[in-house]
Order: sequence, then structure tokens, then C-alpha cells
Amino acid sequence: MKDDHSTPQLSALVVVGDRKDDLRLLARDYWNAINATEKTFELIFILDGPQDAAVSELEEVRSANNLPLKIVQLSRSFGDATALMCGIDQALAETIVTLPAYYQVDPQELPALIRQSTEHDVLIVRREPRRGGKFERFRRVIFHRILESITGYRFNDLGCYVRILNKKVLMELRLYGDQHRFLPILARNAGFTTIEVDAKQSDRDDFRSRYRMREYLHRLLDIFTILFLVRFTKKPLRFFGMVGSLIGIAGGLILGVIVFERLFLGQPLADRPALLLSSLLVVLGLQLFSLGLLGELIIFTHARSLKEYKIAEIIGADESTERNESL
Repeated sequence: MKDDHSTPQLSALVVVGDRKDDLRLLARDYWNAINATEKTFELIFILDGPQDAAVSELEEVRSANNLPLKIVQLSRSFGDATALMCGIDQALAETIVTLPAYYQVDPQELPALIRQSTEHDVLIVRREPRRGGKFERFRRVIFHRILESITGYRFNDLGCYVRILNKKVLMELRLYGDQHRFLPILARNAGFTTIEVDAKQSDRDDFRSRYRMREYLHRLLDIFTILFLVRFTKKPLRFFGMVGSLIGIAGGLILGVIVFERLFLGQPLADRPALLLSSLLVVLGLQLFSLGLLGELIIFTHARSLKEYKIAEIIGADESTERNESL
């Protein structure tokens, strides 16, 4: 890092959660790799909750190697997305490099990745060649293809958290929950330019995920959330109206059959669970449809404060202004 007091050109953010490698070795590797770019930078570690051991390791690196690391420790665990947003608030540079607290990409790849990021708002990394068993590869491909089918955006390694992006991206999106996983999708949907490039997977990246059923349920809910955020945030009636209409129509058809049987076939209405089920389906369909209408009213009320577009460039603005002044 160059020895000056000006605003750094890069801010490297490392969110430290439950999973982490040796932070002493990791901090030195990250520092040496980014320093090879000959850009001014800062390296910030955000600890998601009290982590005395992690603080001790980072303090050891600071004192032993004279590296001016910044350590931000949150009062409790708020989640990776919130910790990342805290790091953004602390960052001084306009270019942000997000790095995991464990090895995913060979740190020596960072200078080349930083150079490639200059023409895009978001650069994400696909680890190649990617190690892992057949089931791991199959699960990864299925997950990304489902996301592609519902969003229209193709990515191949959203689990890699080595990303380089413009600070304005995170300032506009303001992530929460687990949305950091889907940052490239949300950024592209908001109109930012994104690119996915290959980088060598670190030899120390030997983590093997073993997901429990609860984790698969969480990912399923995450996919549902992204579907709604990408497609229906500003058109809630299309979602709730569609679901409500299908449920209401199903209930109405069942109820119609019951009424027909009562009027023309002499079937009694007593002791018929289908009558209760159909009535509940009709009421639920109306409620969902009404919820969609209420959402539309809220969107309409706040439409003036919602920006649905992003300007890539304005050409000739100064010239037009001068012409108007001369007229």
C-alpha cells in the first residue's frame, strides 16, 4: 500500500463469521496480493459478533507485520449481509473488494481480477477447475439452473464470495438477511453491469459442504424470495392475483360441483368435508387477491419515489444546455 493519507483506491472487506481459516495467514496473503496491484487500499475485517480468538489473531498480524488493518467487531451476530453493509459504511474507497474469511480463490489471482473489474459495476468469480464430488457438482448445477429459469440471469458460482464492485451498488441495494448470496442477480436486475470470470481455486479450499434438510429448506425459501424480488416487487398483483385466482377457481369449481349435486341429484350438504374445503379455498383466494391489490395501491402511492431505470450515459448534455442558453 502506498504511504499517503489520501482516499484509498480500494477497500477490501472480509466478513468473519462462523467459518474461517487461519486469519493470520489469510490476512498476510490478502495484503500481499492486493499490494501487488500498486494501488492504495485498506483492509477491513468485520467480525460478525464477539470473537476474541479472531481479534487476537488479527492483532498479532498488525503488530508482527506492521499492517494497518482495521478491525470492526459487531456487538452480536447479525448475519453476513448486515456485517457486509457495516463494512460498506466504514469503507472509504469507491471500489470494493469483498473477500471470504477462508480460502476460495488463490490470492495471487486478485491483481488480475482487480484489473478486469474496471469496466463493470460488479465482477464475480467462478472457481476453475472446481473440485468436488459428483453429488456436489450436481447440486450446484441444479441450484444455478433453477435460479436462471426464474430470473433469466445465468451465473455458475454464486457461492464464491470473491467479488469486486462499485460502492454505489451496495449503497443502492442495501442488503439484508442472506441476500449477499444473490448480490449479482440483484445488481443485474437493478441495471448494474455484471461479469463472471474464471479464477484458480485455492489449494487450501478443501471445505466440503454437508447440508442438512433445514439448509435445503432455507435455500428453497431464498429462491422464492429472489423470485419475488426480481419479478414481482413492483407488480405484486401479478403474483398474489395469480396464486389467489388459481386457489379461488379451484375452490369455486369444487363448490359448484357440490351445489349441482345438492340441487339436481339430491345429495345432502351435511357431513361433506369438501364443502368446508371449497369455502376455505374461495376465501383464501379472495384474501390473496385483495393482498395483491393492496400492494398495488402501496406501489402506486409511492411511485414517485421509486426509480425503475438506471441511466448508463448522457451524451451531449452540456452542448444542449449551451444551445438553450443561446436561444
